[in-house]
Amino acid sequence: MNNDNRYSSHNHHDYDDMYKLKHEHGITDEHGYHKDQHQVHHAGHDHSGDSGHDHHHGNFKELFLKSLPLGIIIMLLSPMYGFELPFQFTFPYSDIVVAILSTILIIYGGRPFYQGAVDEFKQKEPGMMALVSLGLSVSYLYSIYAVIITYVTGEHVMDFFFEFASLLLIMLLGHWIEMKAIGEAGDAQTELAKLVPKDAHVVLEDDSIEIRPVADLQVGDLIRVQAGENVPADGTIERGESRVNEALLTGESKAVKKGPGDKVIGGSTNGEGVLYIKVLETGDKSFISQVQDLISQAQSQPSRAENIAQKVAGWLFYIAVIVALIAFVVWMVIGDIPTAVTFTITTLVIACPHALGLAIPLVTARSTSLGASRGLLVKDRQALEIAQDADVMILDKTGTLTTGEFKVLDVELFNNKYKKEEIIALLAGIEGGSSHPIAQSIISFAEQQDIRPASFDSIDVISGAGVEGKAGGHRYQLISQKAYGRNLDIDIPKGATLSVLVENDDVIGAVALGDELKPTSKELIKVLKKNNIQPIMATGDNEKAAQGAAEDLGIEYRSNQSPQDKYELVKTLKDEGKKVIMVGDGVNDAPSLALADVGIAVGAGTQVALDSADVILTQSDPGDIESFIELAHKTTRKMKQNLFWGAGYNFIAIPLAAGILAPIGITLSPALGAILMSVSTVIVAINAILLNLDPKNNG
Repeated sequence: MNNDNRYSSHNHHDYDDMYKLKHEHGITDEHGYHKDQHQVHHAGHDHSGDSGHDHHHGNFKELFLKSLPLGIIIMLLSPMYGFELPFQFTFPYSDIVVAILSTILIIYGGRPFYQGAVDEFKQKEPGMMALVSLGLSVSYLYSIYAVIITYVTGEHVMDFFFEFASLLLIMLLGHWIEMKAIGEAGDAQTELAKLVPKDAHVVLEDDSIEIRPVADLQVGDLIRVQAGENVPADGTIERGESRVNEALLTGESKAVKKGPGDKVIGGSTNGEGVLYIKVLETGDKSFISQVQDLISQAQSQPSRAENIAQKVAGWLFYIAVIVALIAFVVWMVIGDIPTAVTFTITTLVIACPHALGLAIPLVTARSTSLGASRGLLVKDRQALEIAQDADVMILDKTGTLTTGEFKVLDVELFNNKYKKEEIIALLAGIEGGSSHPIAQSIISFAEQQDIRPASFDSIDVISGAGVEGKAGGHRYQLISQKAYGRNLDIDIPKGATLSVLVENDDVIGAVALGDELKPTSKELIKVLKKNNIQPIMATGDNEKAAQGAAEDLGIEYRSNQSPQDKYELVKTLKDEGKKVIMVGDGVNDAPSLALADVGIAVGAGTQVALDSADVILTQSDPGDIESFIELAHKTTRKMKQNLFWGAGYNFIAIPLAAGILAPIGITLSPALGAILMSVSTVIVAINAILLNLDPKNNG
C-alpha cells in the first residue's frame, strides 16, 4: 500500500526549477553541478604544510633541527656585536672555522629562503623571502669580508656571524612553527580517513567473497558490509536492510533506515543487518575525499588579509632597501665604512617581516581548526572576513531552522467513549504499513507512549484525502481537515497540519502534526539580531506553515519560494548594496548559495552542497551558524591585531635601525634587532593561539 502522496502541508517545487535557473545563469557544468570560483579541485592529499608560494621549499622541521648544531657552534665561537658573552669562547683560527660553518649553514639552511626569493622576483613581487635573503646575504658576505681583511691587514674587523646564525635559526624555527600550526588543521582529514576501512569484502560472480584493499575497488563492484562494520565506499544498497549511522559525516544523530535503492556514504557505520552495496564512487570522487580536499583547499587559499600582508611585505622590501642605502651613504659620510655597514645590516635585519609572515597563516590555521571542532568546514576563508560585515542572513526553513521531520504536536478527543490512549492506538493502527512521514511520525509517537497499535482488518487509501480502514466492525477514516470539510473548534500549534479521525462519519479525534523548530534556532536569531544581521526566512512551504515558524522566531519570512524566487531575493538585496549570507540545504538552494556573498550549506551529504557553498555545517545545527558568526568576528579581529604587530612594528623599527635617533644617542644593534624581531614573532604566535570560541550552549 502506498499512501505517500496524501494531504501534505508543503508546497514542494520541482528540482527542474533549480537546474533551469542554474543553466540560465551559466553556473553549472554538464552534470548540473555548480561551477564557479569555488569549484572543488582535487589536488591530491599532500598535507606537508605548504601554505603558499613562500613555503614550498623544504621541510622546515628537518632544516631547523639539522641547522641547529651548526648555528649553536657559530654563536658560541662568535662575539655578539663585538661583545664576548660569558658562554662564548674563541681560539686561534676559530673565526676561520666559523666562516666555514657559516658557509655550510647558508647553503643548507638558507636554501628555502633564496629559492623563495627567486620565486618572488620572477613574479615581480619581492616580499618576505626576498627580505630574509637580503638580511642573510648582507650579514654573511660582510662577515666573510671581515675575516679576510683581518688576516690580510692584521687589523681586527668586527664580523656578524652571530647575527647571521641567530637570524637564520629564528627564521627556520618560525617557519617550522607556522607549518606545524597549519598542519593541525589536517587532523580533521586524518580523522575522516580513519572512518574508511582499509579492506573491503567484494562479492564475486559465484557469490564467493574476496578481500580487496579499498584503494583497488572499482565502480560497479558489489561489496558486503557486516553489522557493525564501516562502509568502505559510496554506493547503493542492492540487497539487505539496516540502520546506518552517518553522524560523523552528515551530523544526522539518529541511525537512518536504509534498504535496496538507498545510497550510503563511505565511512558511515552499518547497524544490525548485512548489506550488499554496489560501489558508485571511489578514490578522490568519494564524499570523504571531497571533504578532505575542502579542508586542504581552505588552508591553501589566500584571504584578503594574507594578500594585504604580502603587499605590506613588498612595501617593506623597498623601504628597507632604500632606507638601508640611505643609511649606508649618510653614515659613510659622517662616520666610516664599518659604522655604515653596521647600520645597514641592522636595518635589513630588523626589516625581515617574519612576524608579518606568520601573522595571518597562524590565525587562519587556528581558526580552521576551531571551526572543524564545531562542525564548520570553511571552504573559502574570505567568508570569515566577509561575514563579520554581513547585513542580512536568508535562512531556509525545513531542515535548517526546523528538524525537517513531522512530529505529533497534539492529540485531541471529540468523543467521551474513547480514552486518549485508544485514539492513539487507532491512529497508529490505521497508519500501519505506510512509509509517509506523517504516518511514521504517528507510529513513532505511539511507540514512545508504549501504546500498541490497534489491529485493522483492512486498510485502503482515499486518493488525495487520507486513509480508511475497518476494525471490529467499525469503519474508520484518517483524513485531512480539508477533506473533512467542517471546522473543528480547537487550538492547534501555528503552522501545524491537522488530520481528523472519523468513526462511521462521526469525528472522534484529531492529531496535529508539525515540523518542529530545532532547539538552537531561537538562540541563533537572537545572536543575529545582536550582531545587526537581519534574519529572513525563505521557504518553499505554504503560507500557513511558514507563518507559524516565522512568528515563533519573530522574524520576517517569504513563503512558497521556488529556487528562482530565492535567487531573486538574494540578487535584490545585493543590488541594494547589502552583504548577504544565505543558509540552505545545498540542493535546491544551490543557485542562491552561490550568488550570496557567503553561502552556508546545512549538511554535507551532497555534491551540490560541496560545490556551491563557502561554509558547510556538517552537524546540520543552527547553533553552528552562531559559532560561525563568532568565529568570523574573532578571526578578523586577531588578523588585524597581528597585522598591527607584524607590520606596524617594522615601520617604526626600520628608521630606528637606520640610526635616525643616533644623534641623541639612541641606536639599535643587529643583535637587539634580531631579538626584537623574534619577540614580535612570539607575540603574533601567542596572539593567534589565544583565538578561542565561547563554550557551546546546546540549549
